[in-house]
Amino acid sequence: MSAMAVHSLWTTAAEPIDKIPSPTIEYAQLAPALIVVGAAVVGVLVEAFVPRRARYYTQVFLTVVALTASFAAVVALAAGGYGTTKAHVAAMGAIAVDGPALFLQGTILLASLVAVFTFAERRLDPAAHGNRIDSFAAQAASVPGSDSEKAAVKAGFTTTEVFPLVLFAITGMLLFPAANDLLMLFIALEVFSLPLYLLCAVARRKRLMSQEAAVKYFLLGAFSSAFLLFGIALLYGYAGSLSYARIADVVDGSVRTIDPALADTMGNDALLLIGGAMILMGLLFKVGAVPFHMWTPDVYQGAPTPVTGFMAAATKVAAFGALLRLLYVVLPGLRWDWRPVMWAVAIVTMLGGAIVAITQTDIKRLLAYSSIAHAGFILAGVIASTPDGISSVLFYLAAYSFVTIGAFAVVTLVRDAGGEATHLSKWAGLGRRSPLVAAVFAVFLLAFAGIPLTSGFTGKFAVFSAAAHGGAGALVVIGVISSAIAAFFYIRVIVLMFFSEPKEGGPTVAVPSPLTMTTIGVGVAVTLVLGVAPQYFLDLASQAGVFVR
Repeated sequence: MSAMAVHSLWTTAAEPIDKIPSPTIEYAQLAPALIVVGAAVVGVLVEAFVPRRARYYTQVFLTVVALTASFAAVVALAAGGYGTTKAHVAAMGAIAVDGPALFLQGTILLASLVAVFTFAERRLDPAAHGNRIDSFAAQAASVPGSDSEKAAVKAGFTTTEVFPLVLFAITGMLLFPAANDLLMLFIALEVFSLPLYLLCAVARRKRLMSQEAAVKYFLLGAFSSAFLLFGIALLYGYAGSLSYARIADVVDGSVRTIDPALADTMGNDALLLIGGAMILMGLLFKVGAVPFHMWTPDVYQGAPTPVTGFMAAATKVAAFGALLRLLYVVLPGLRWDWRPVMWAVAIVTMLGGAIVAITQTDIKRLLAYSSIAHAGFILAGVIASTPDGISSVLFYLAAYSFVTIGAFAVVTLVRDAGGEATHLSKWAGLGRRSPLVAAVFAVFLLAFAGIPLTSGFTGKFAVFSAAAHGGAGALVVIGVISSAIAAFFYIRVIVLMFFSEPKEGGPTVAVPSPLTMTTIGVGVAVTLVLGVAPQYFLDLASQAGVFVR
């Protein structure tokens, strides 16, 4: 009898079913991400097959070419009208090709290209055993201080794997703000988070601190990914779909056809509210908003400084892009529910970041808290929920990313015997010892503070005016107060550099190769151009400020 039953199962299962439809993928429109991920795979092969001597040059060349080609692809798509008239959803509904996606991808690629130059810098530390060394551990797998590590340093090993890792991270960042499907959002999040966890752990100096930073980042990041995934599950239960457009339709109540399997849960508002809140938590963690900011100061302080600069700039751009798309495309029907929550988050983020930064004594921790305050300022533009809000956030992210990478590039230059001198007391009198470096750092600090004629002022003005027009005037008042508090500690660092006596045996300023000089030069140029003549870029951001639905 049992044999018969099994046999009948076999026969029913073997009946012909309709063919699975083959997916249609628009490769040309996904070119920016495909170029970068292709180069990352080639980079892994380079690690396997290219002799150790030639790896560094091969990887740097490959990375720069890939990022340049990818940026060219973004420009070509924008010129072809994919940011405006031809904006649409590609890859079977998984990825949006539209103005905000292309603008943010271009920003991420340019910022990453500039940041990669600091990864490749090899002139800051004195040569060890006749070999030039960079910011990364000689052999990441060896225990700090062990014989194998000493042997690796002596043999002149370098961790050139950081270049493919960066490319994988950039791939995830390119897809994150363009994801038009909750599953794509999660995959992109993991693709850019996992390489970053690794990159945080491979500092050459202060290796234990670097590994501690990576573990903290990994554990808290795993929490945030879990929240995001659980929120995705609840939203799927609510809408019966992972597609942004479909969820938005169910939220609006414009969907009449209900899957019988989901009839019990579909349209259940509790699932929508809890699921939406959990996805928001996952994204606010990546943005570094209070109360999900705990990882930021420790990770920024412990990670190798080139990685910190890259992460601080590019992760914020990607995460805010995804946050904007979620709130404006998926949950516009819930605006009355999410706006009060985001108000509260923005207020505590602006004030919390600015007030705690005053107490910091380490320059990297100070910049970390400053980045938390900036996340609050950008959230003010997100809350505006108007087209101006979107374009002001896009502009602010572009301006902020170059200031950040430039500032962290300057931090890599100030050194003493133990590597980078990040304690603020060591920066005293830097303006007398090397006026140029101090002046450049002062420009970045003034941009962070939002002083006129810098990109920071234009960005803050755009975000605050959008928030005011969007009916969030009280938020702007709090934002201006936080900016004033924040200006205090930026100005304090400038005063410390220029108006205090340099100490005997204080840190020296290393002379970098043209790579880091380019990074800092581009940072200063962008900061001043976006401050003095921002109109073209503001127009570009406003043209790019429309999401495809």
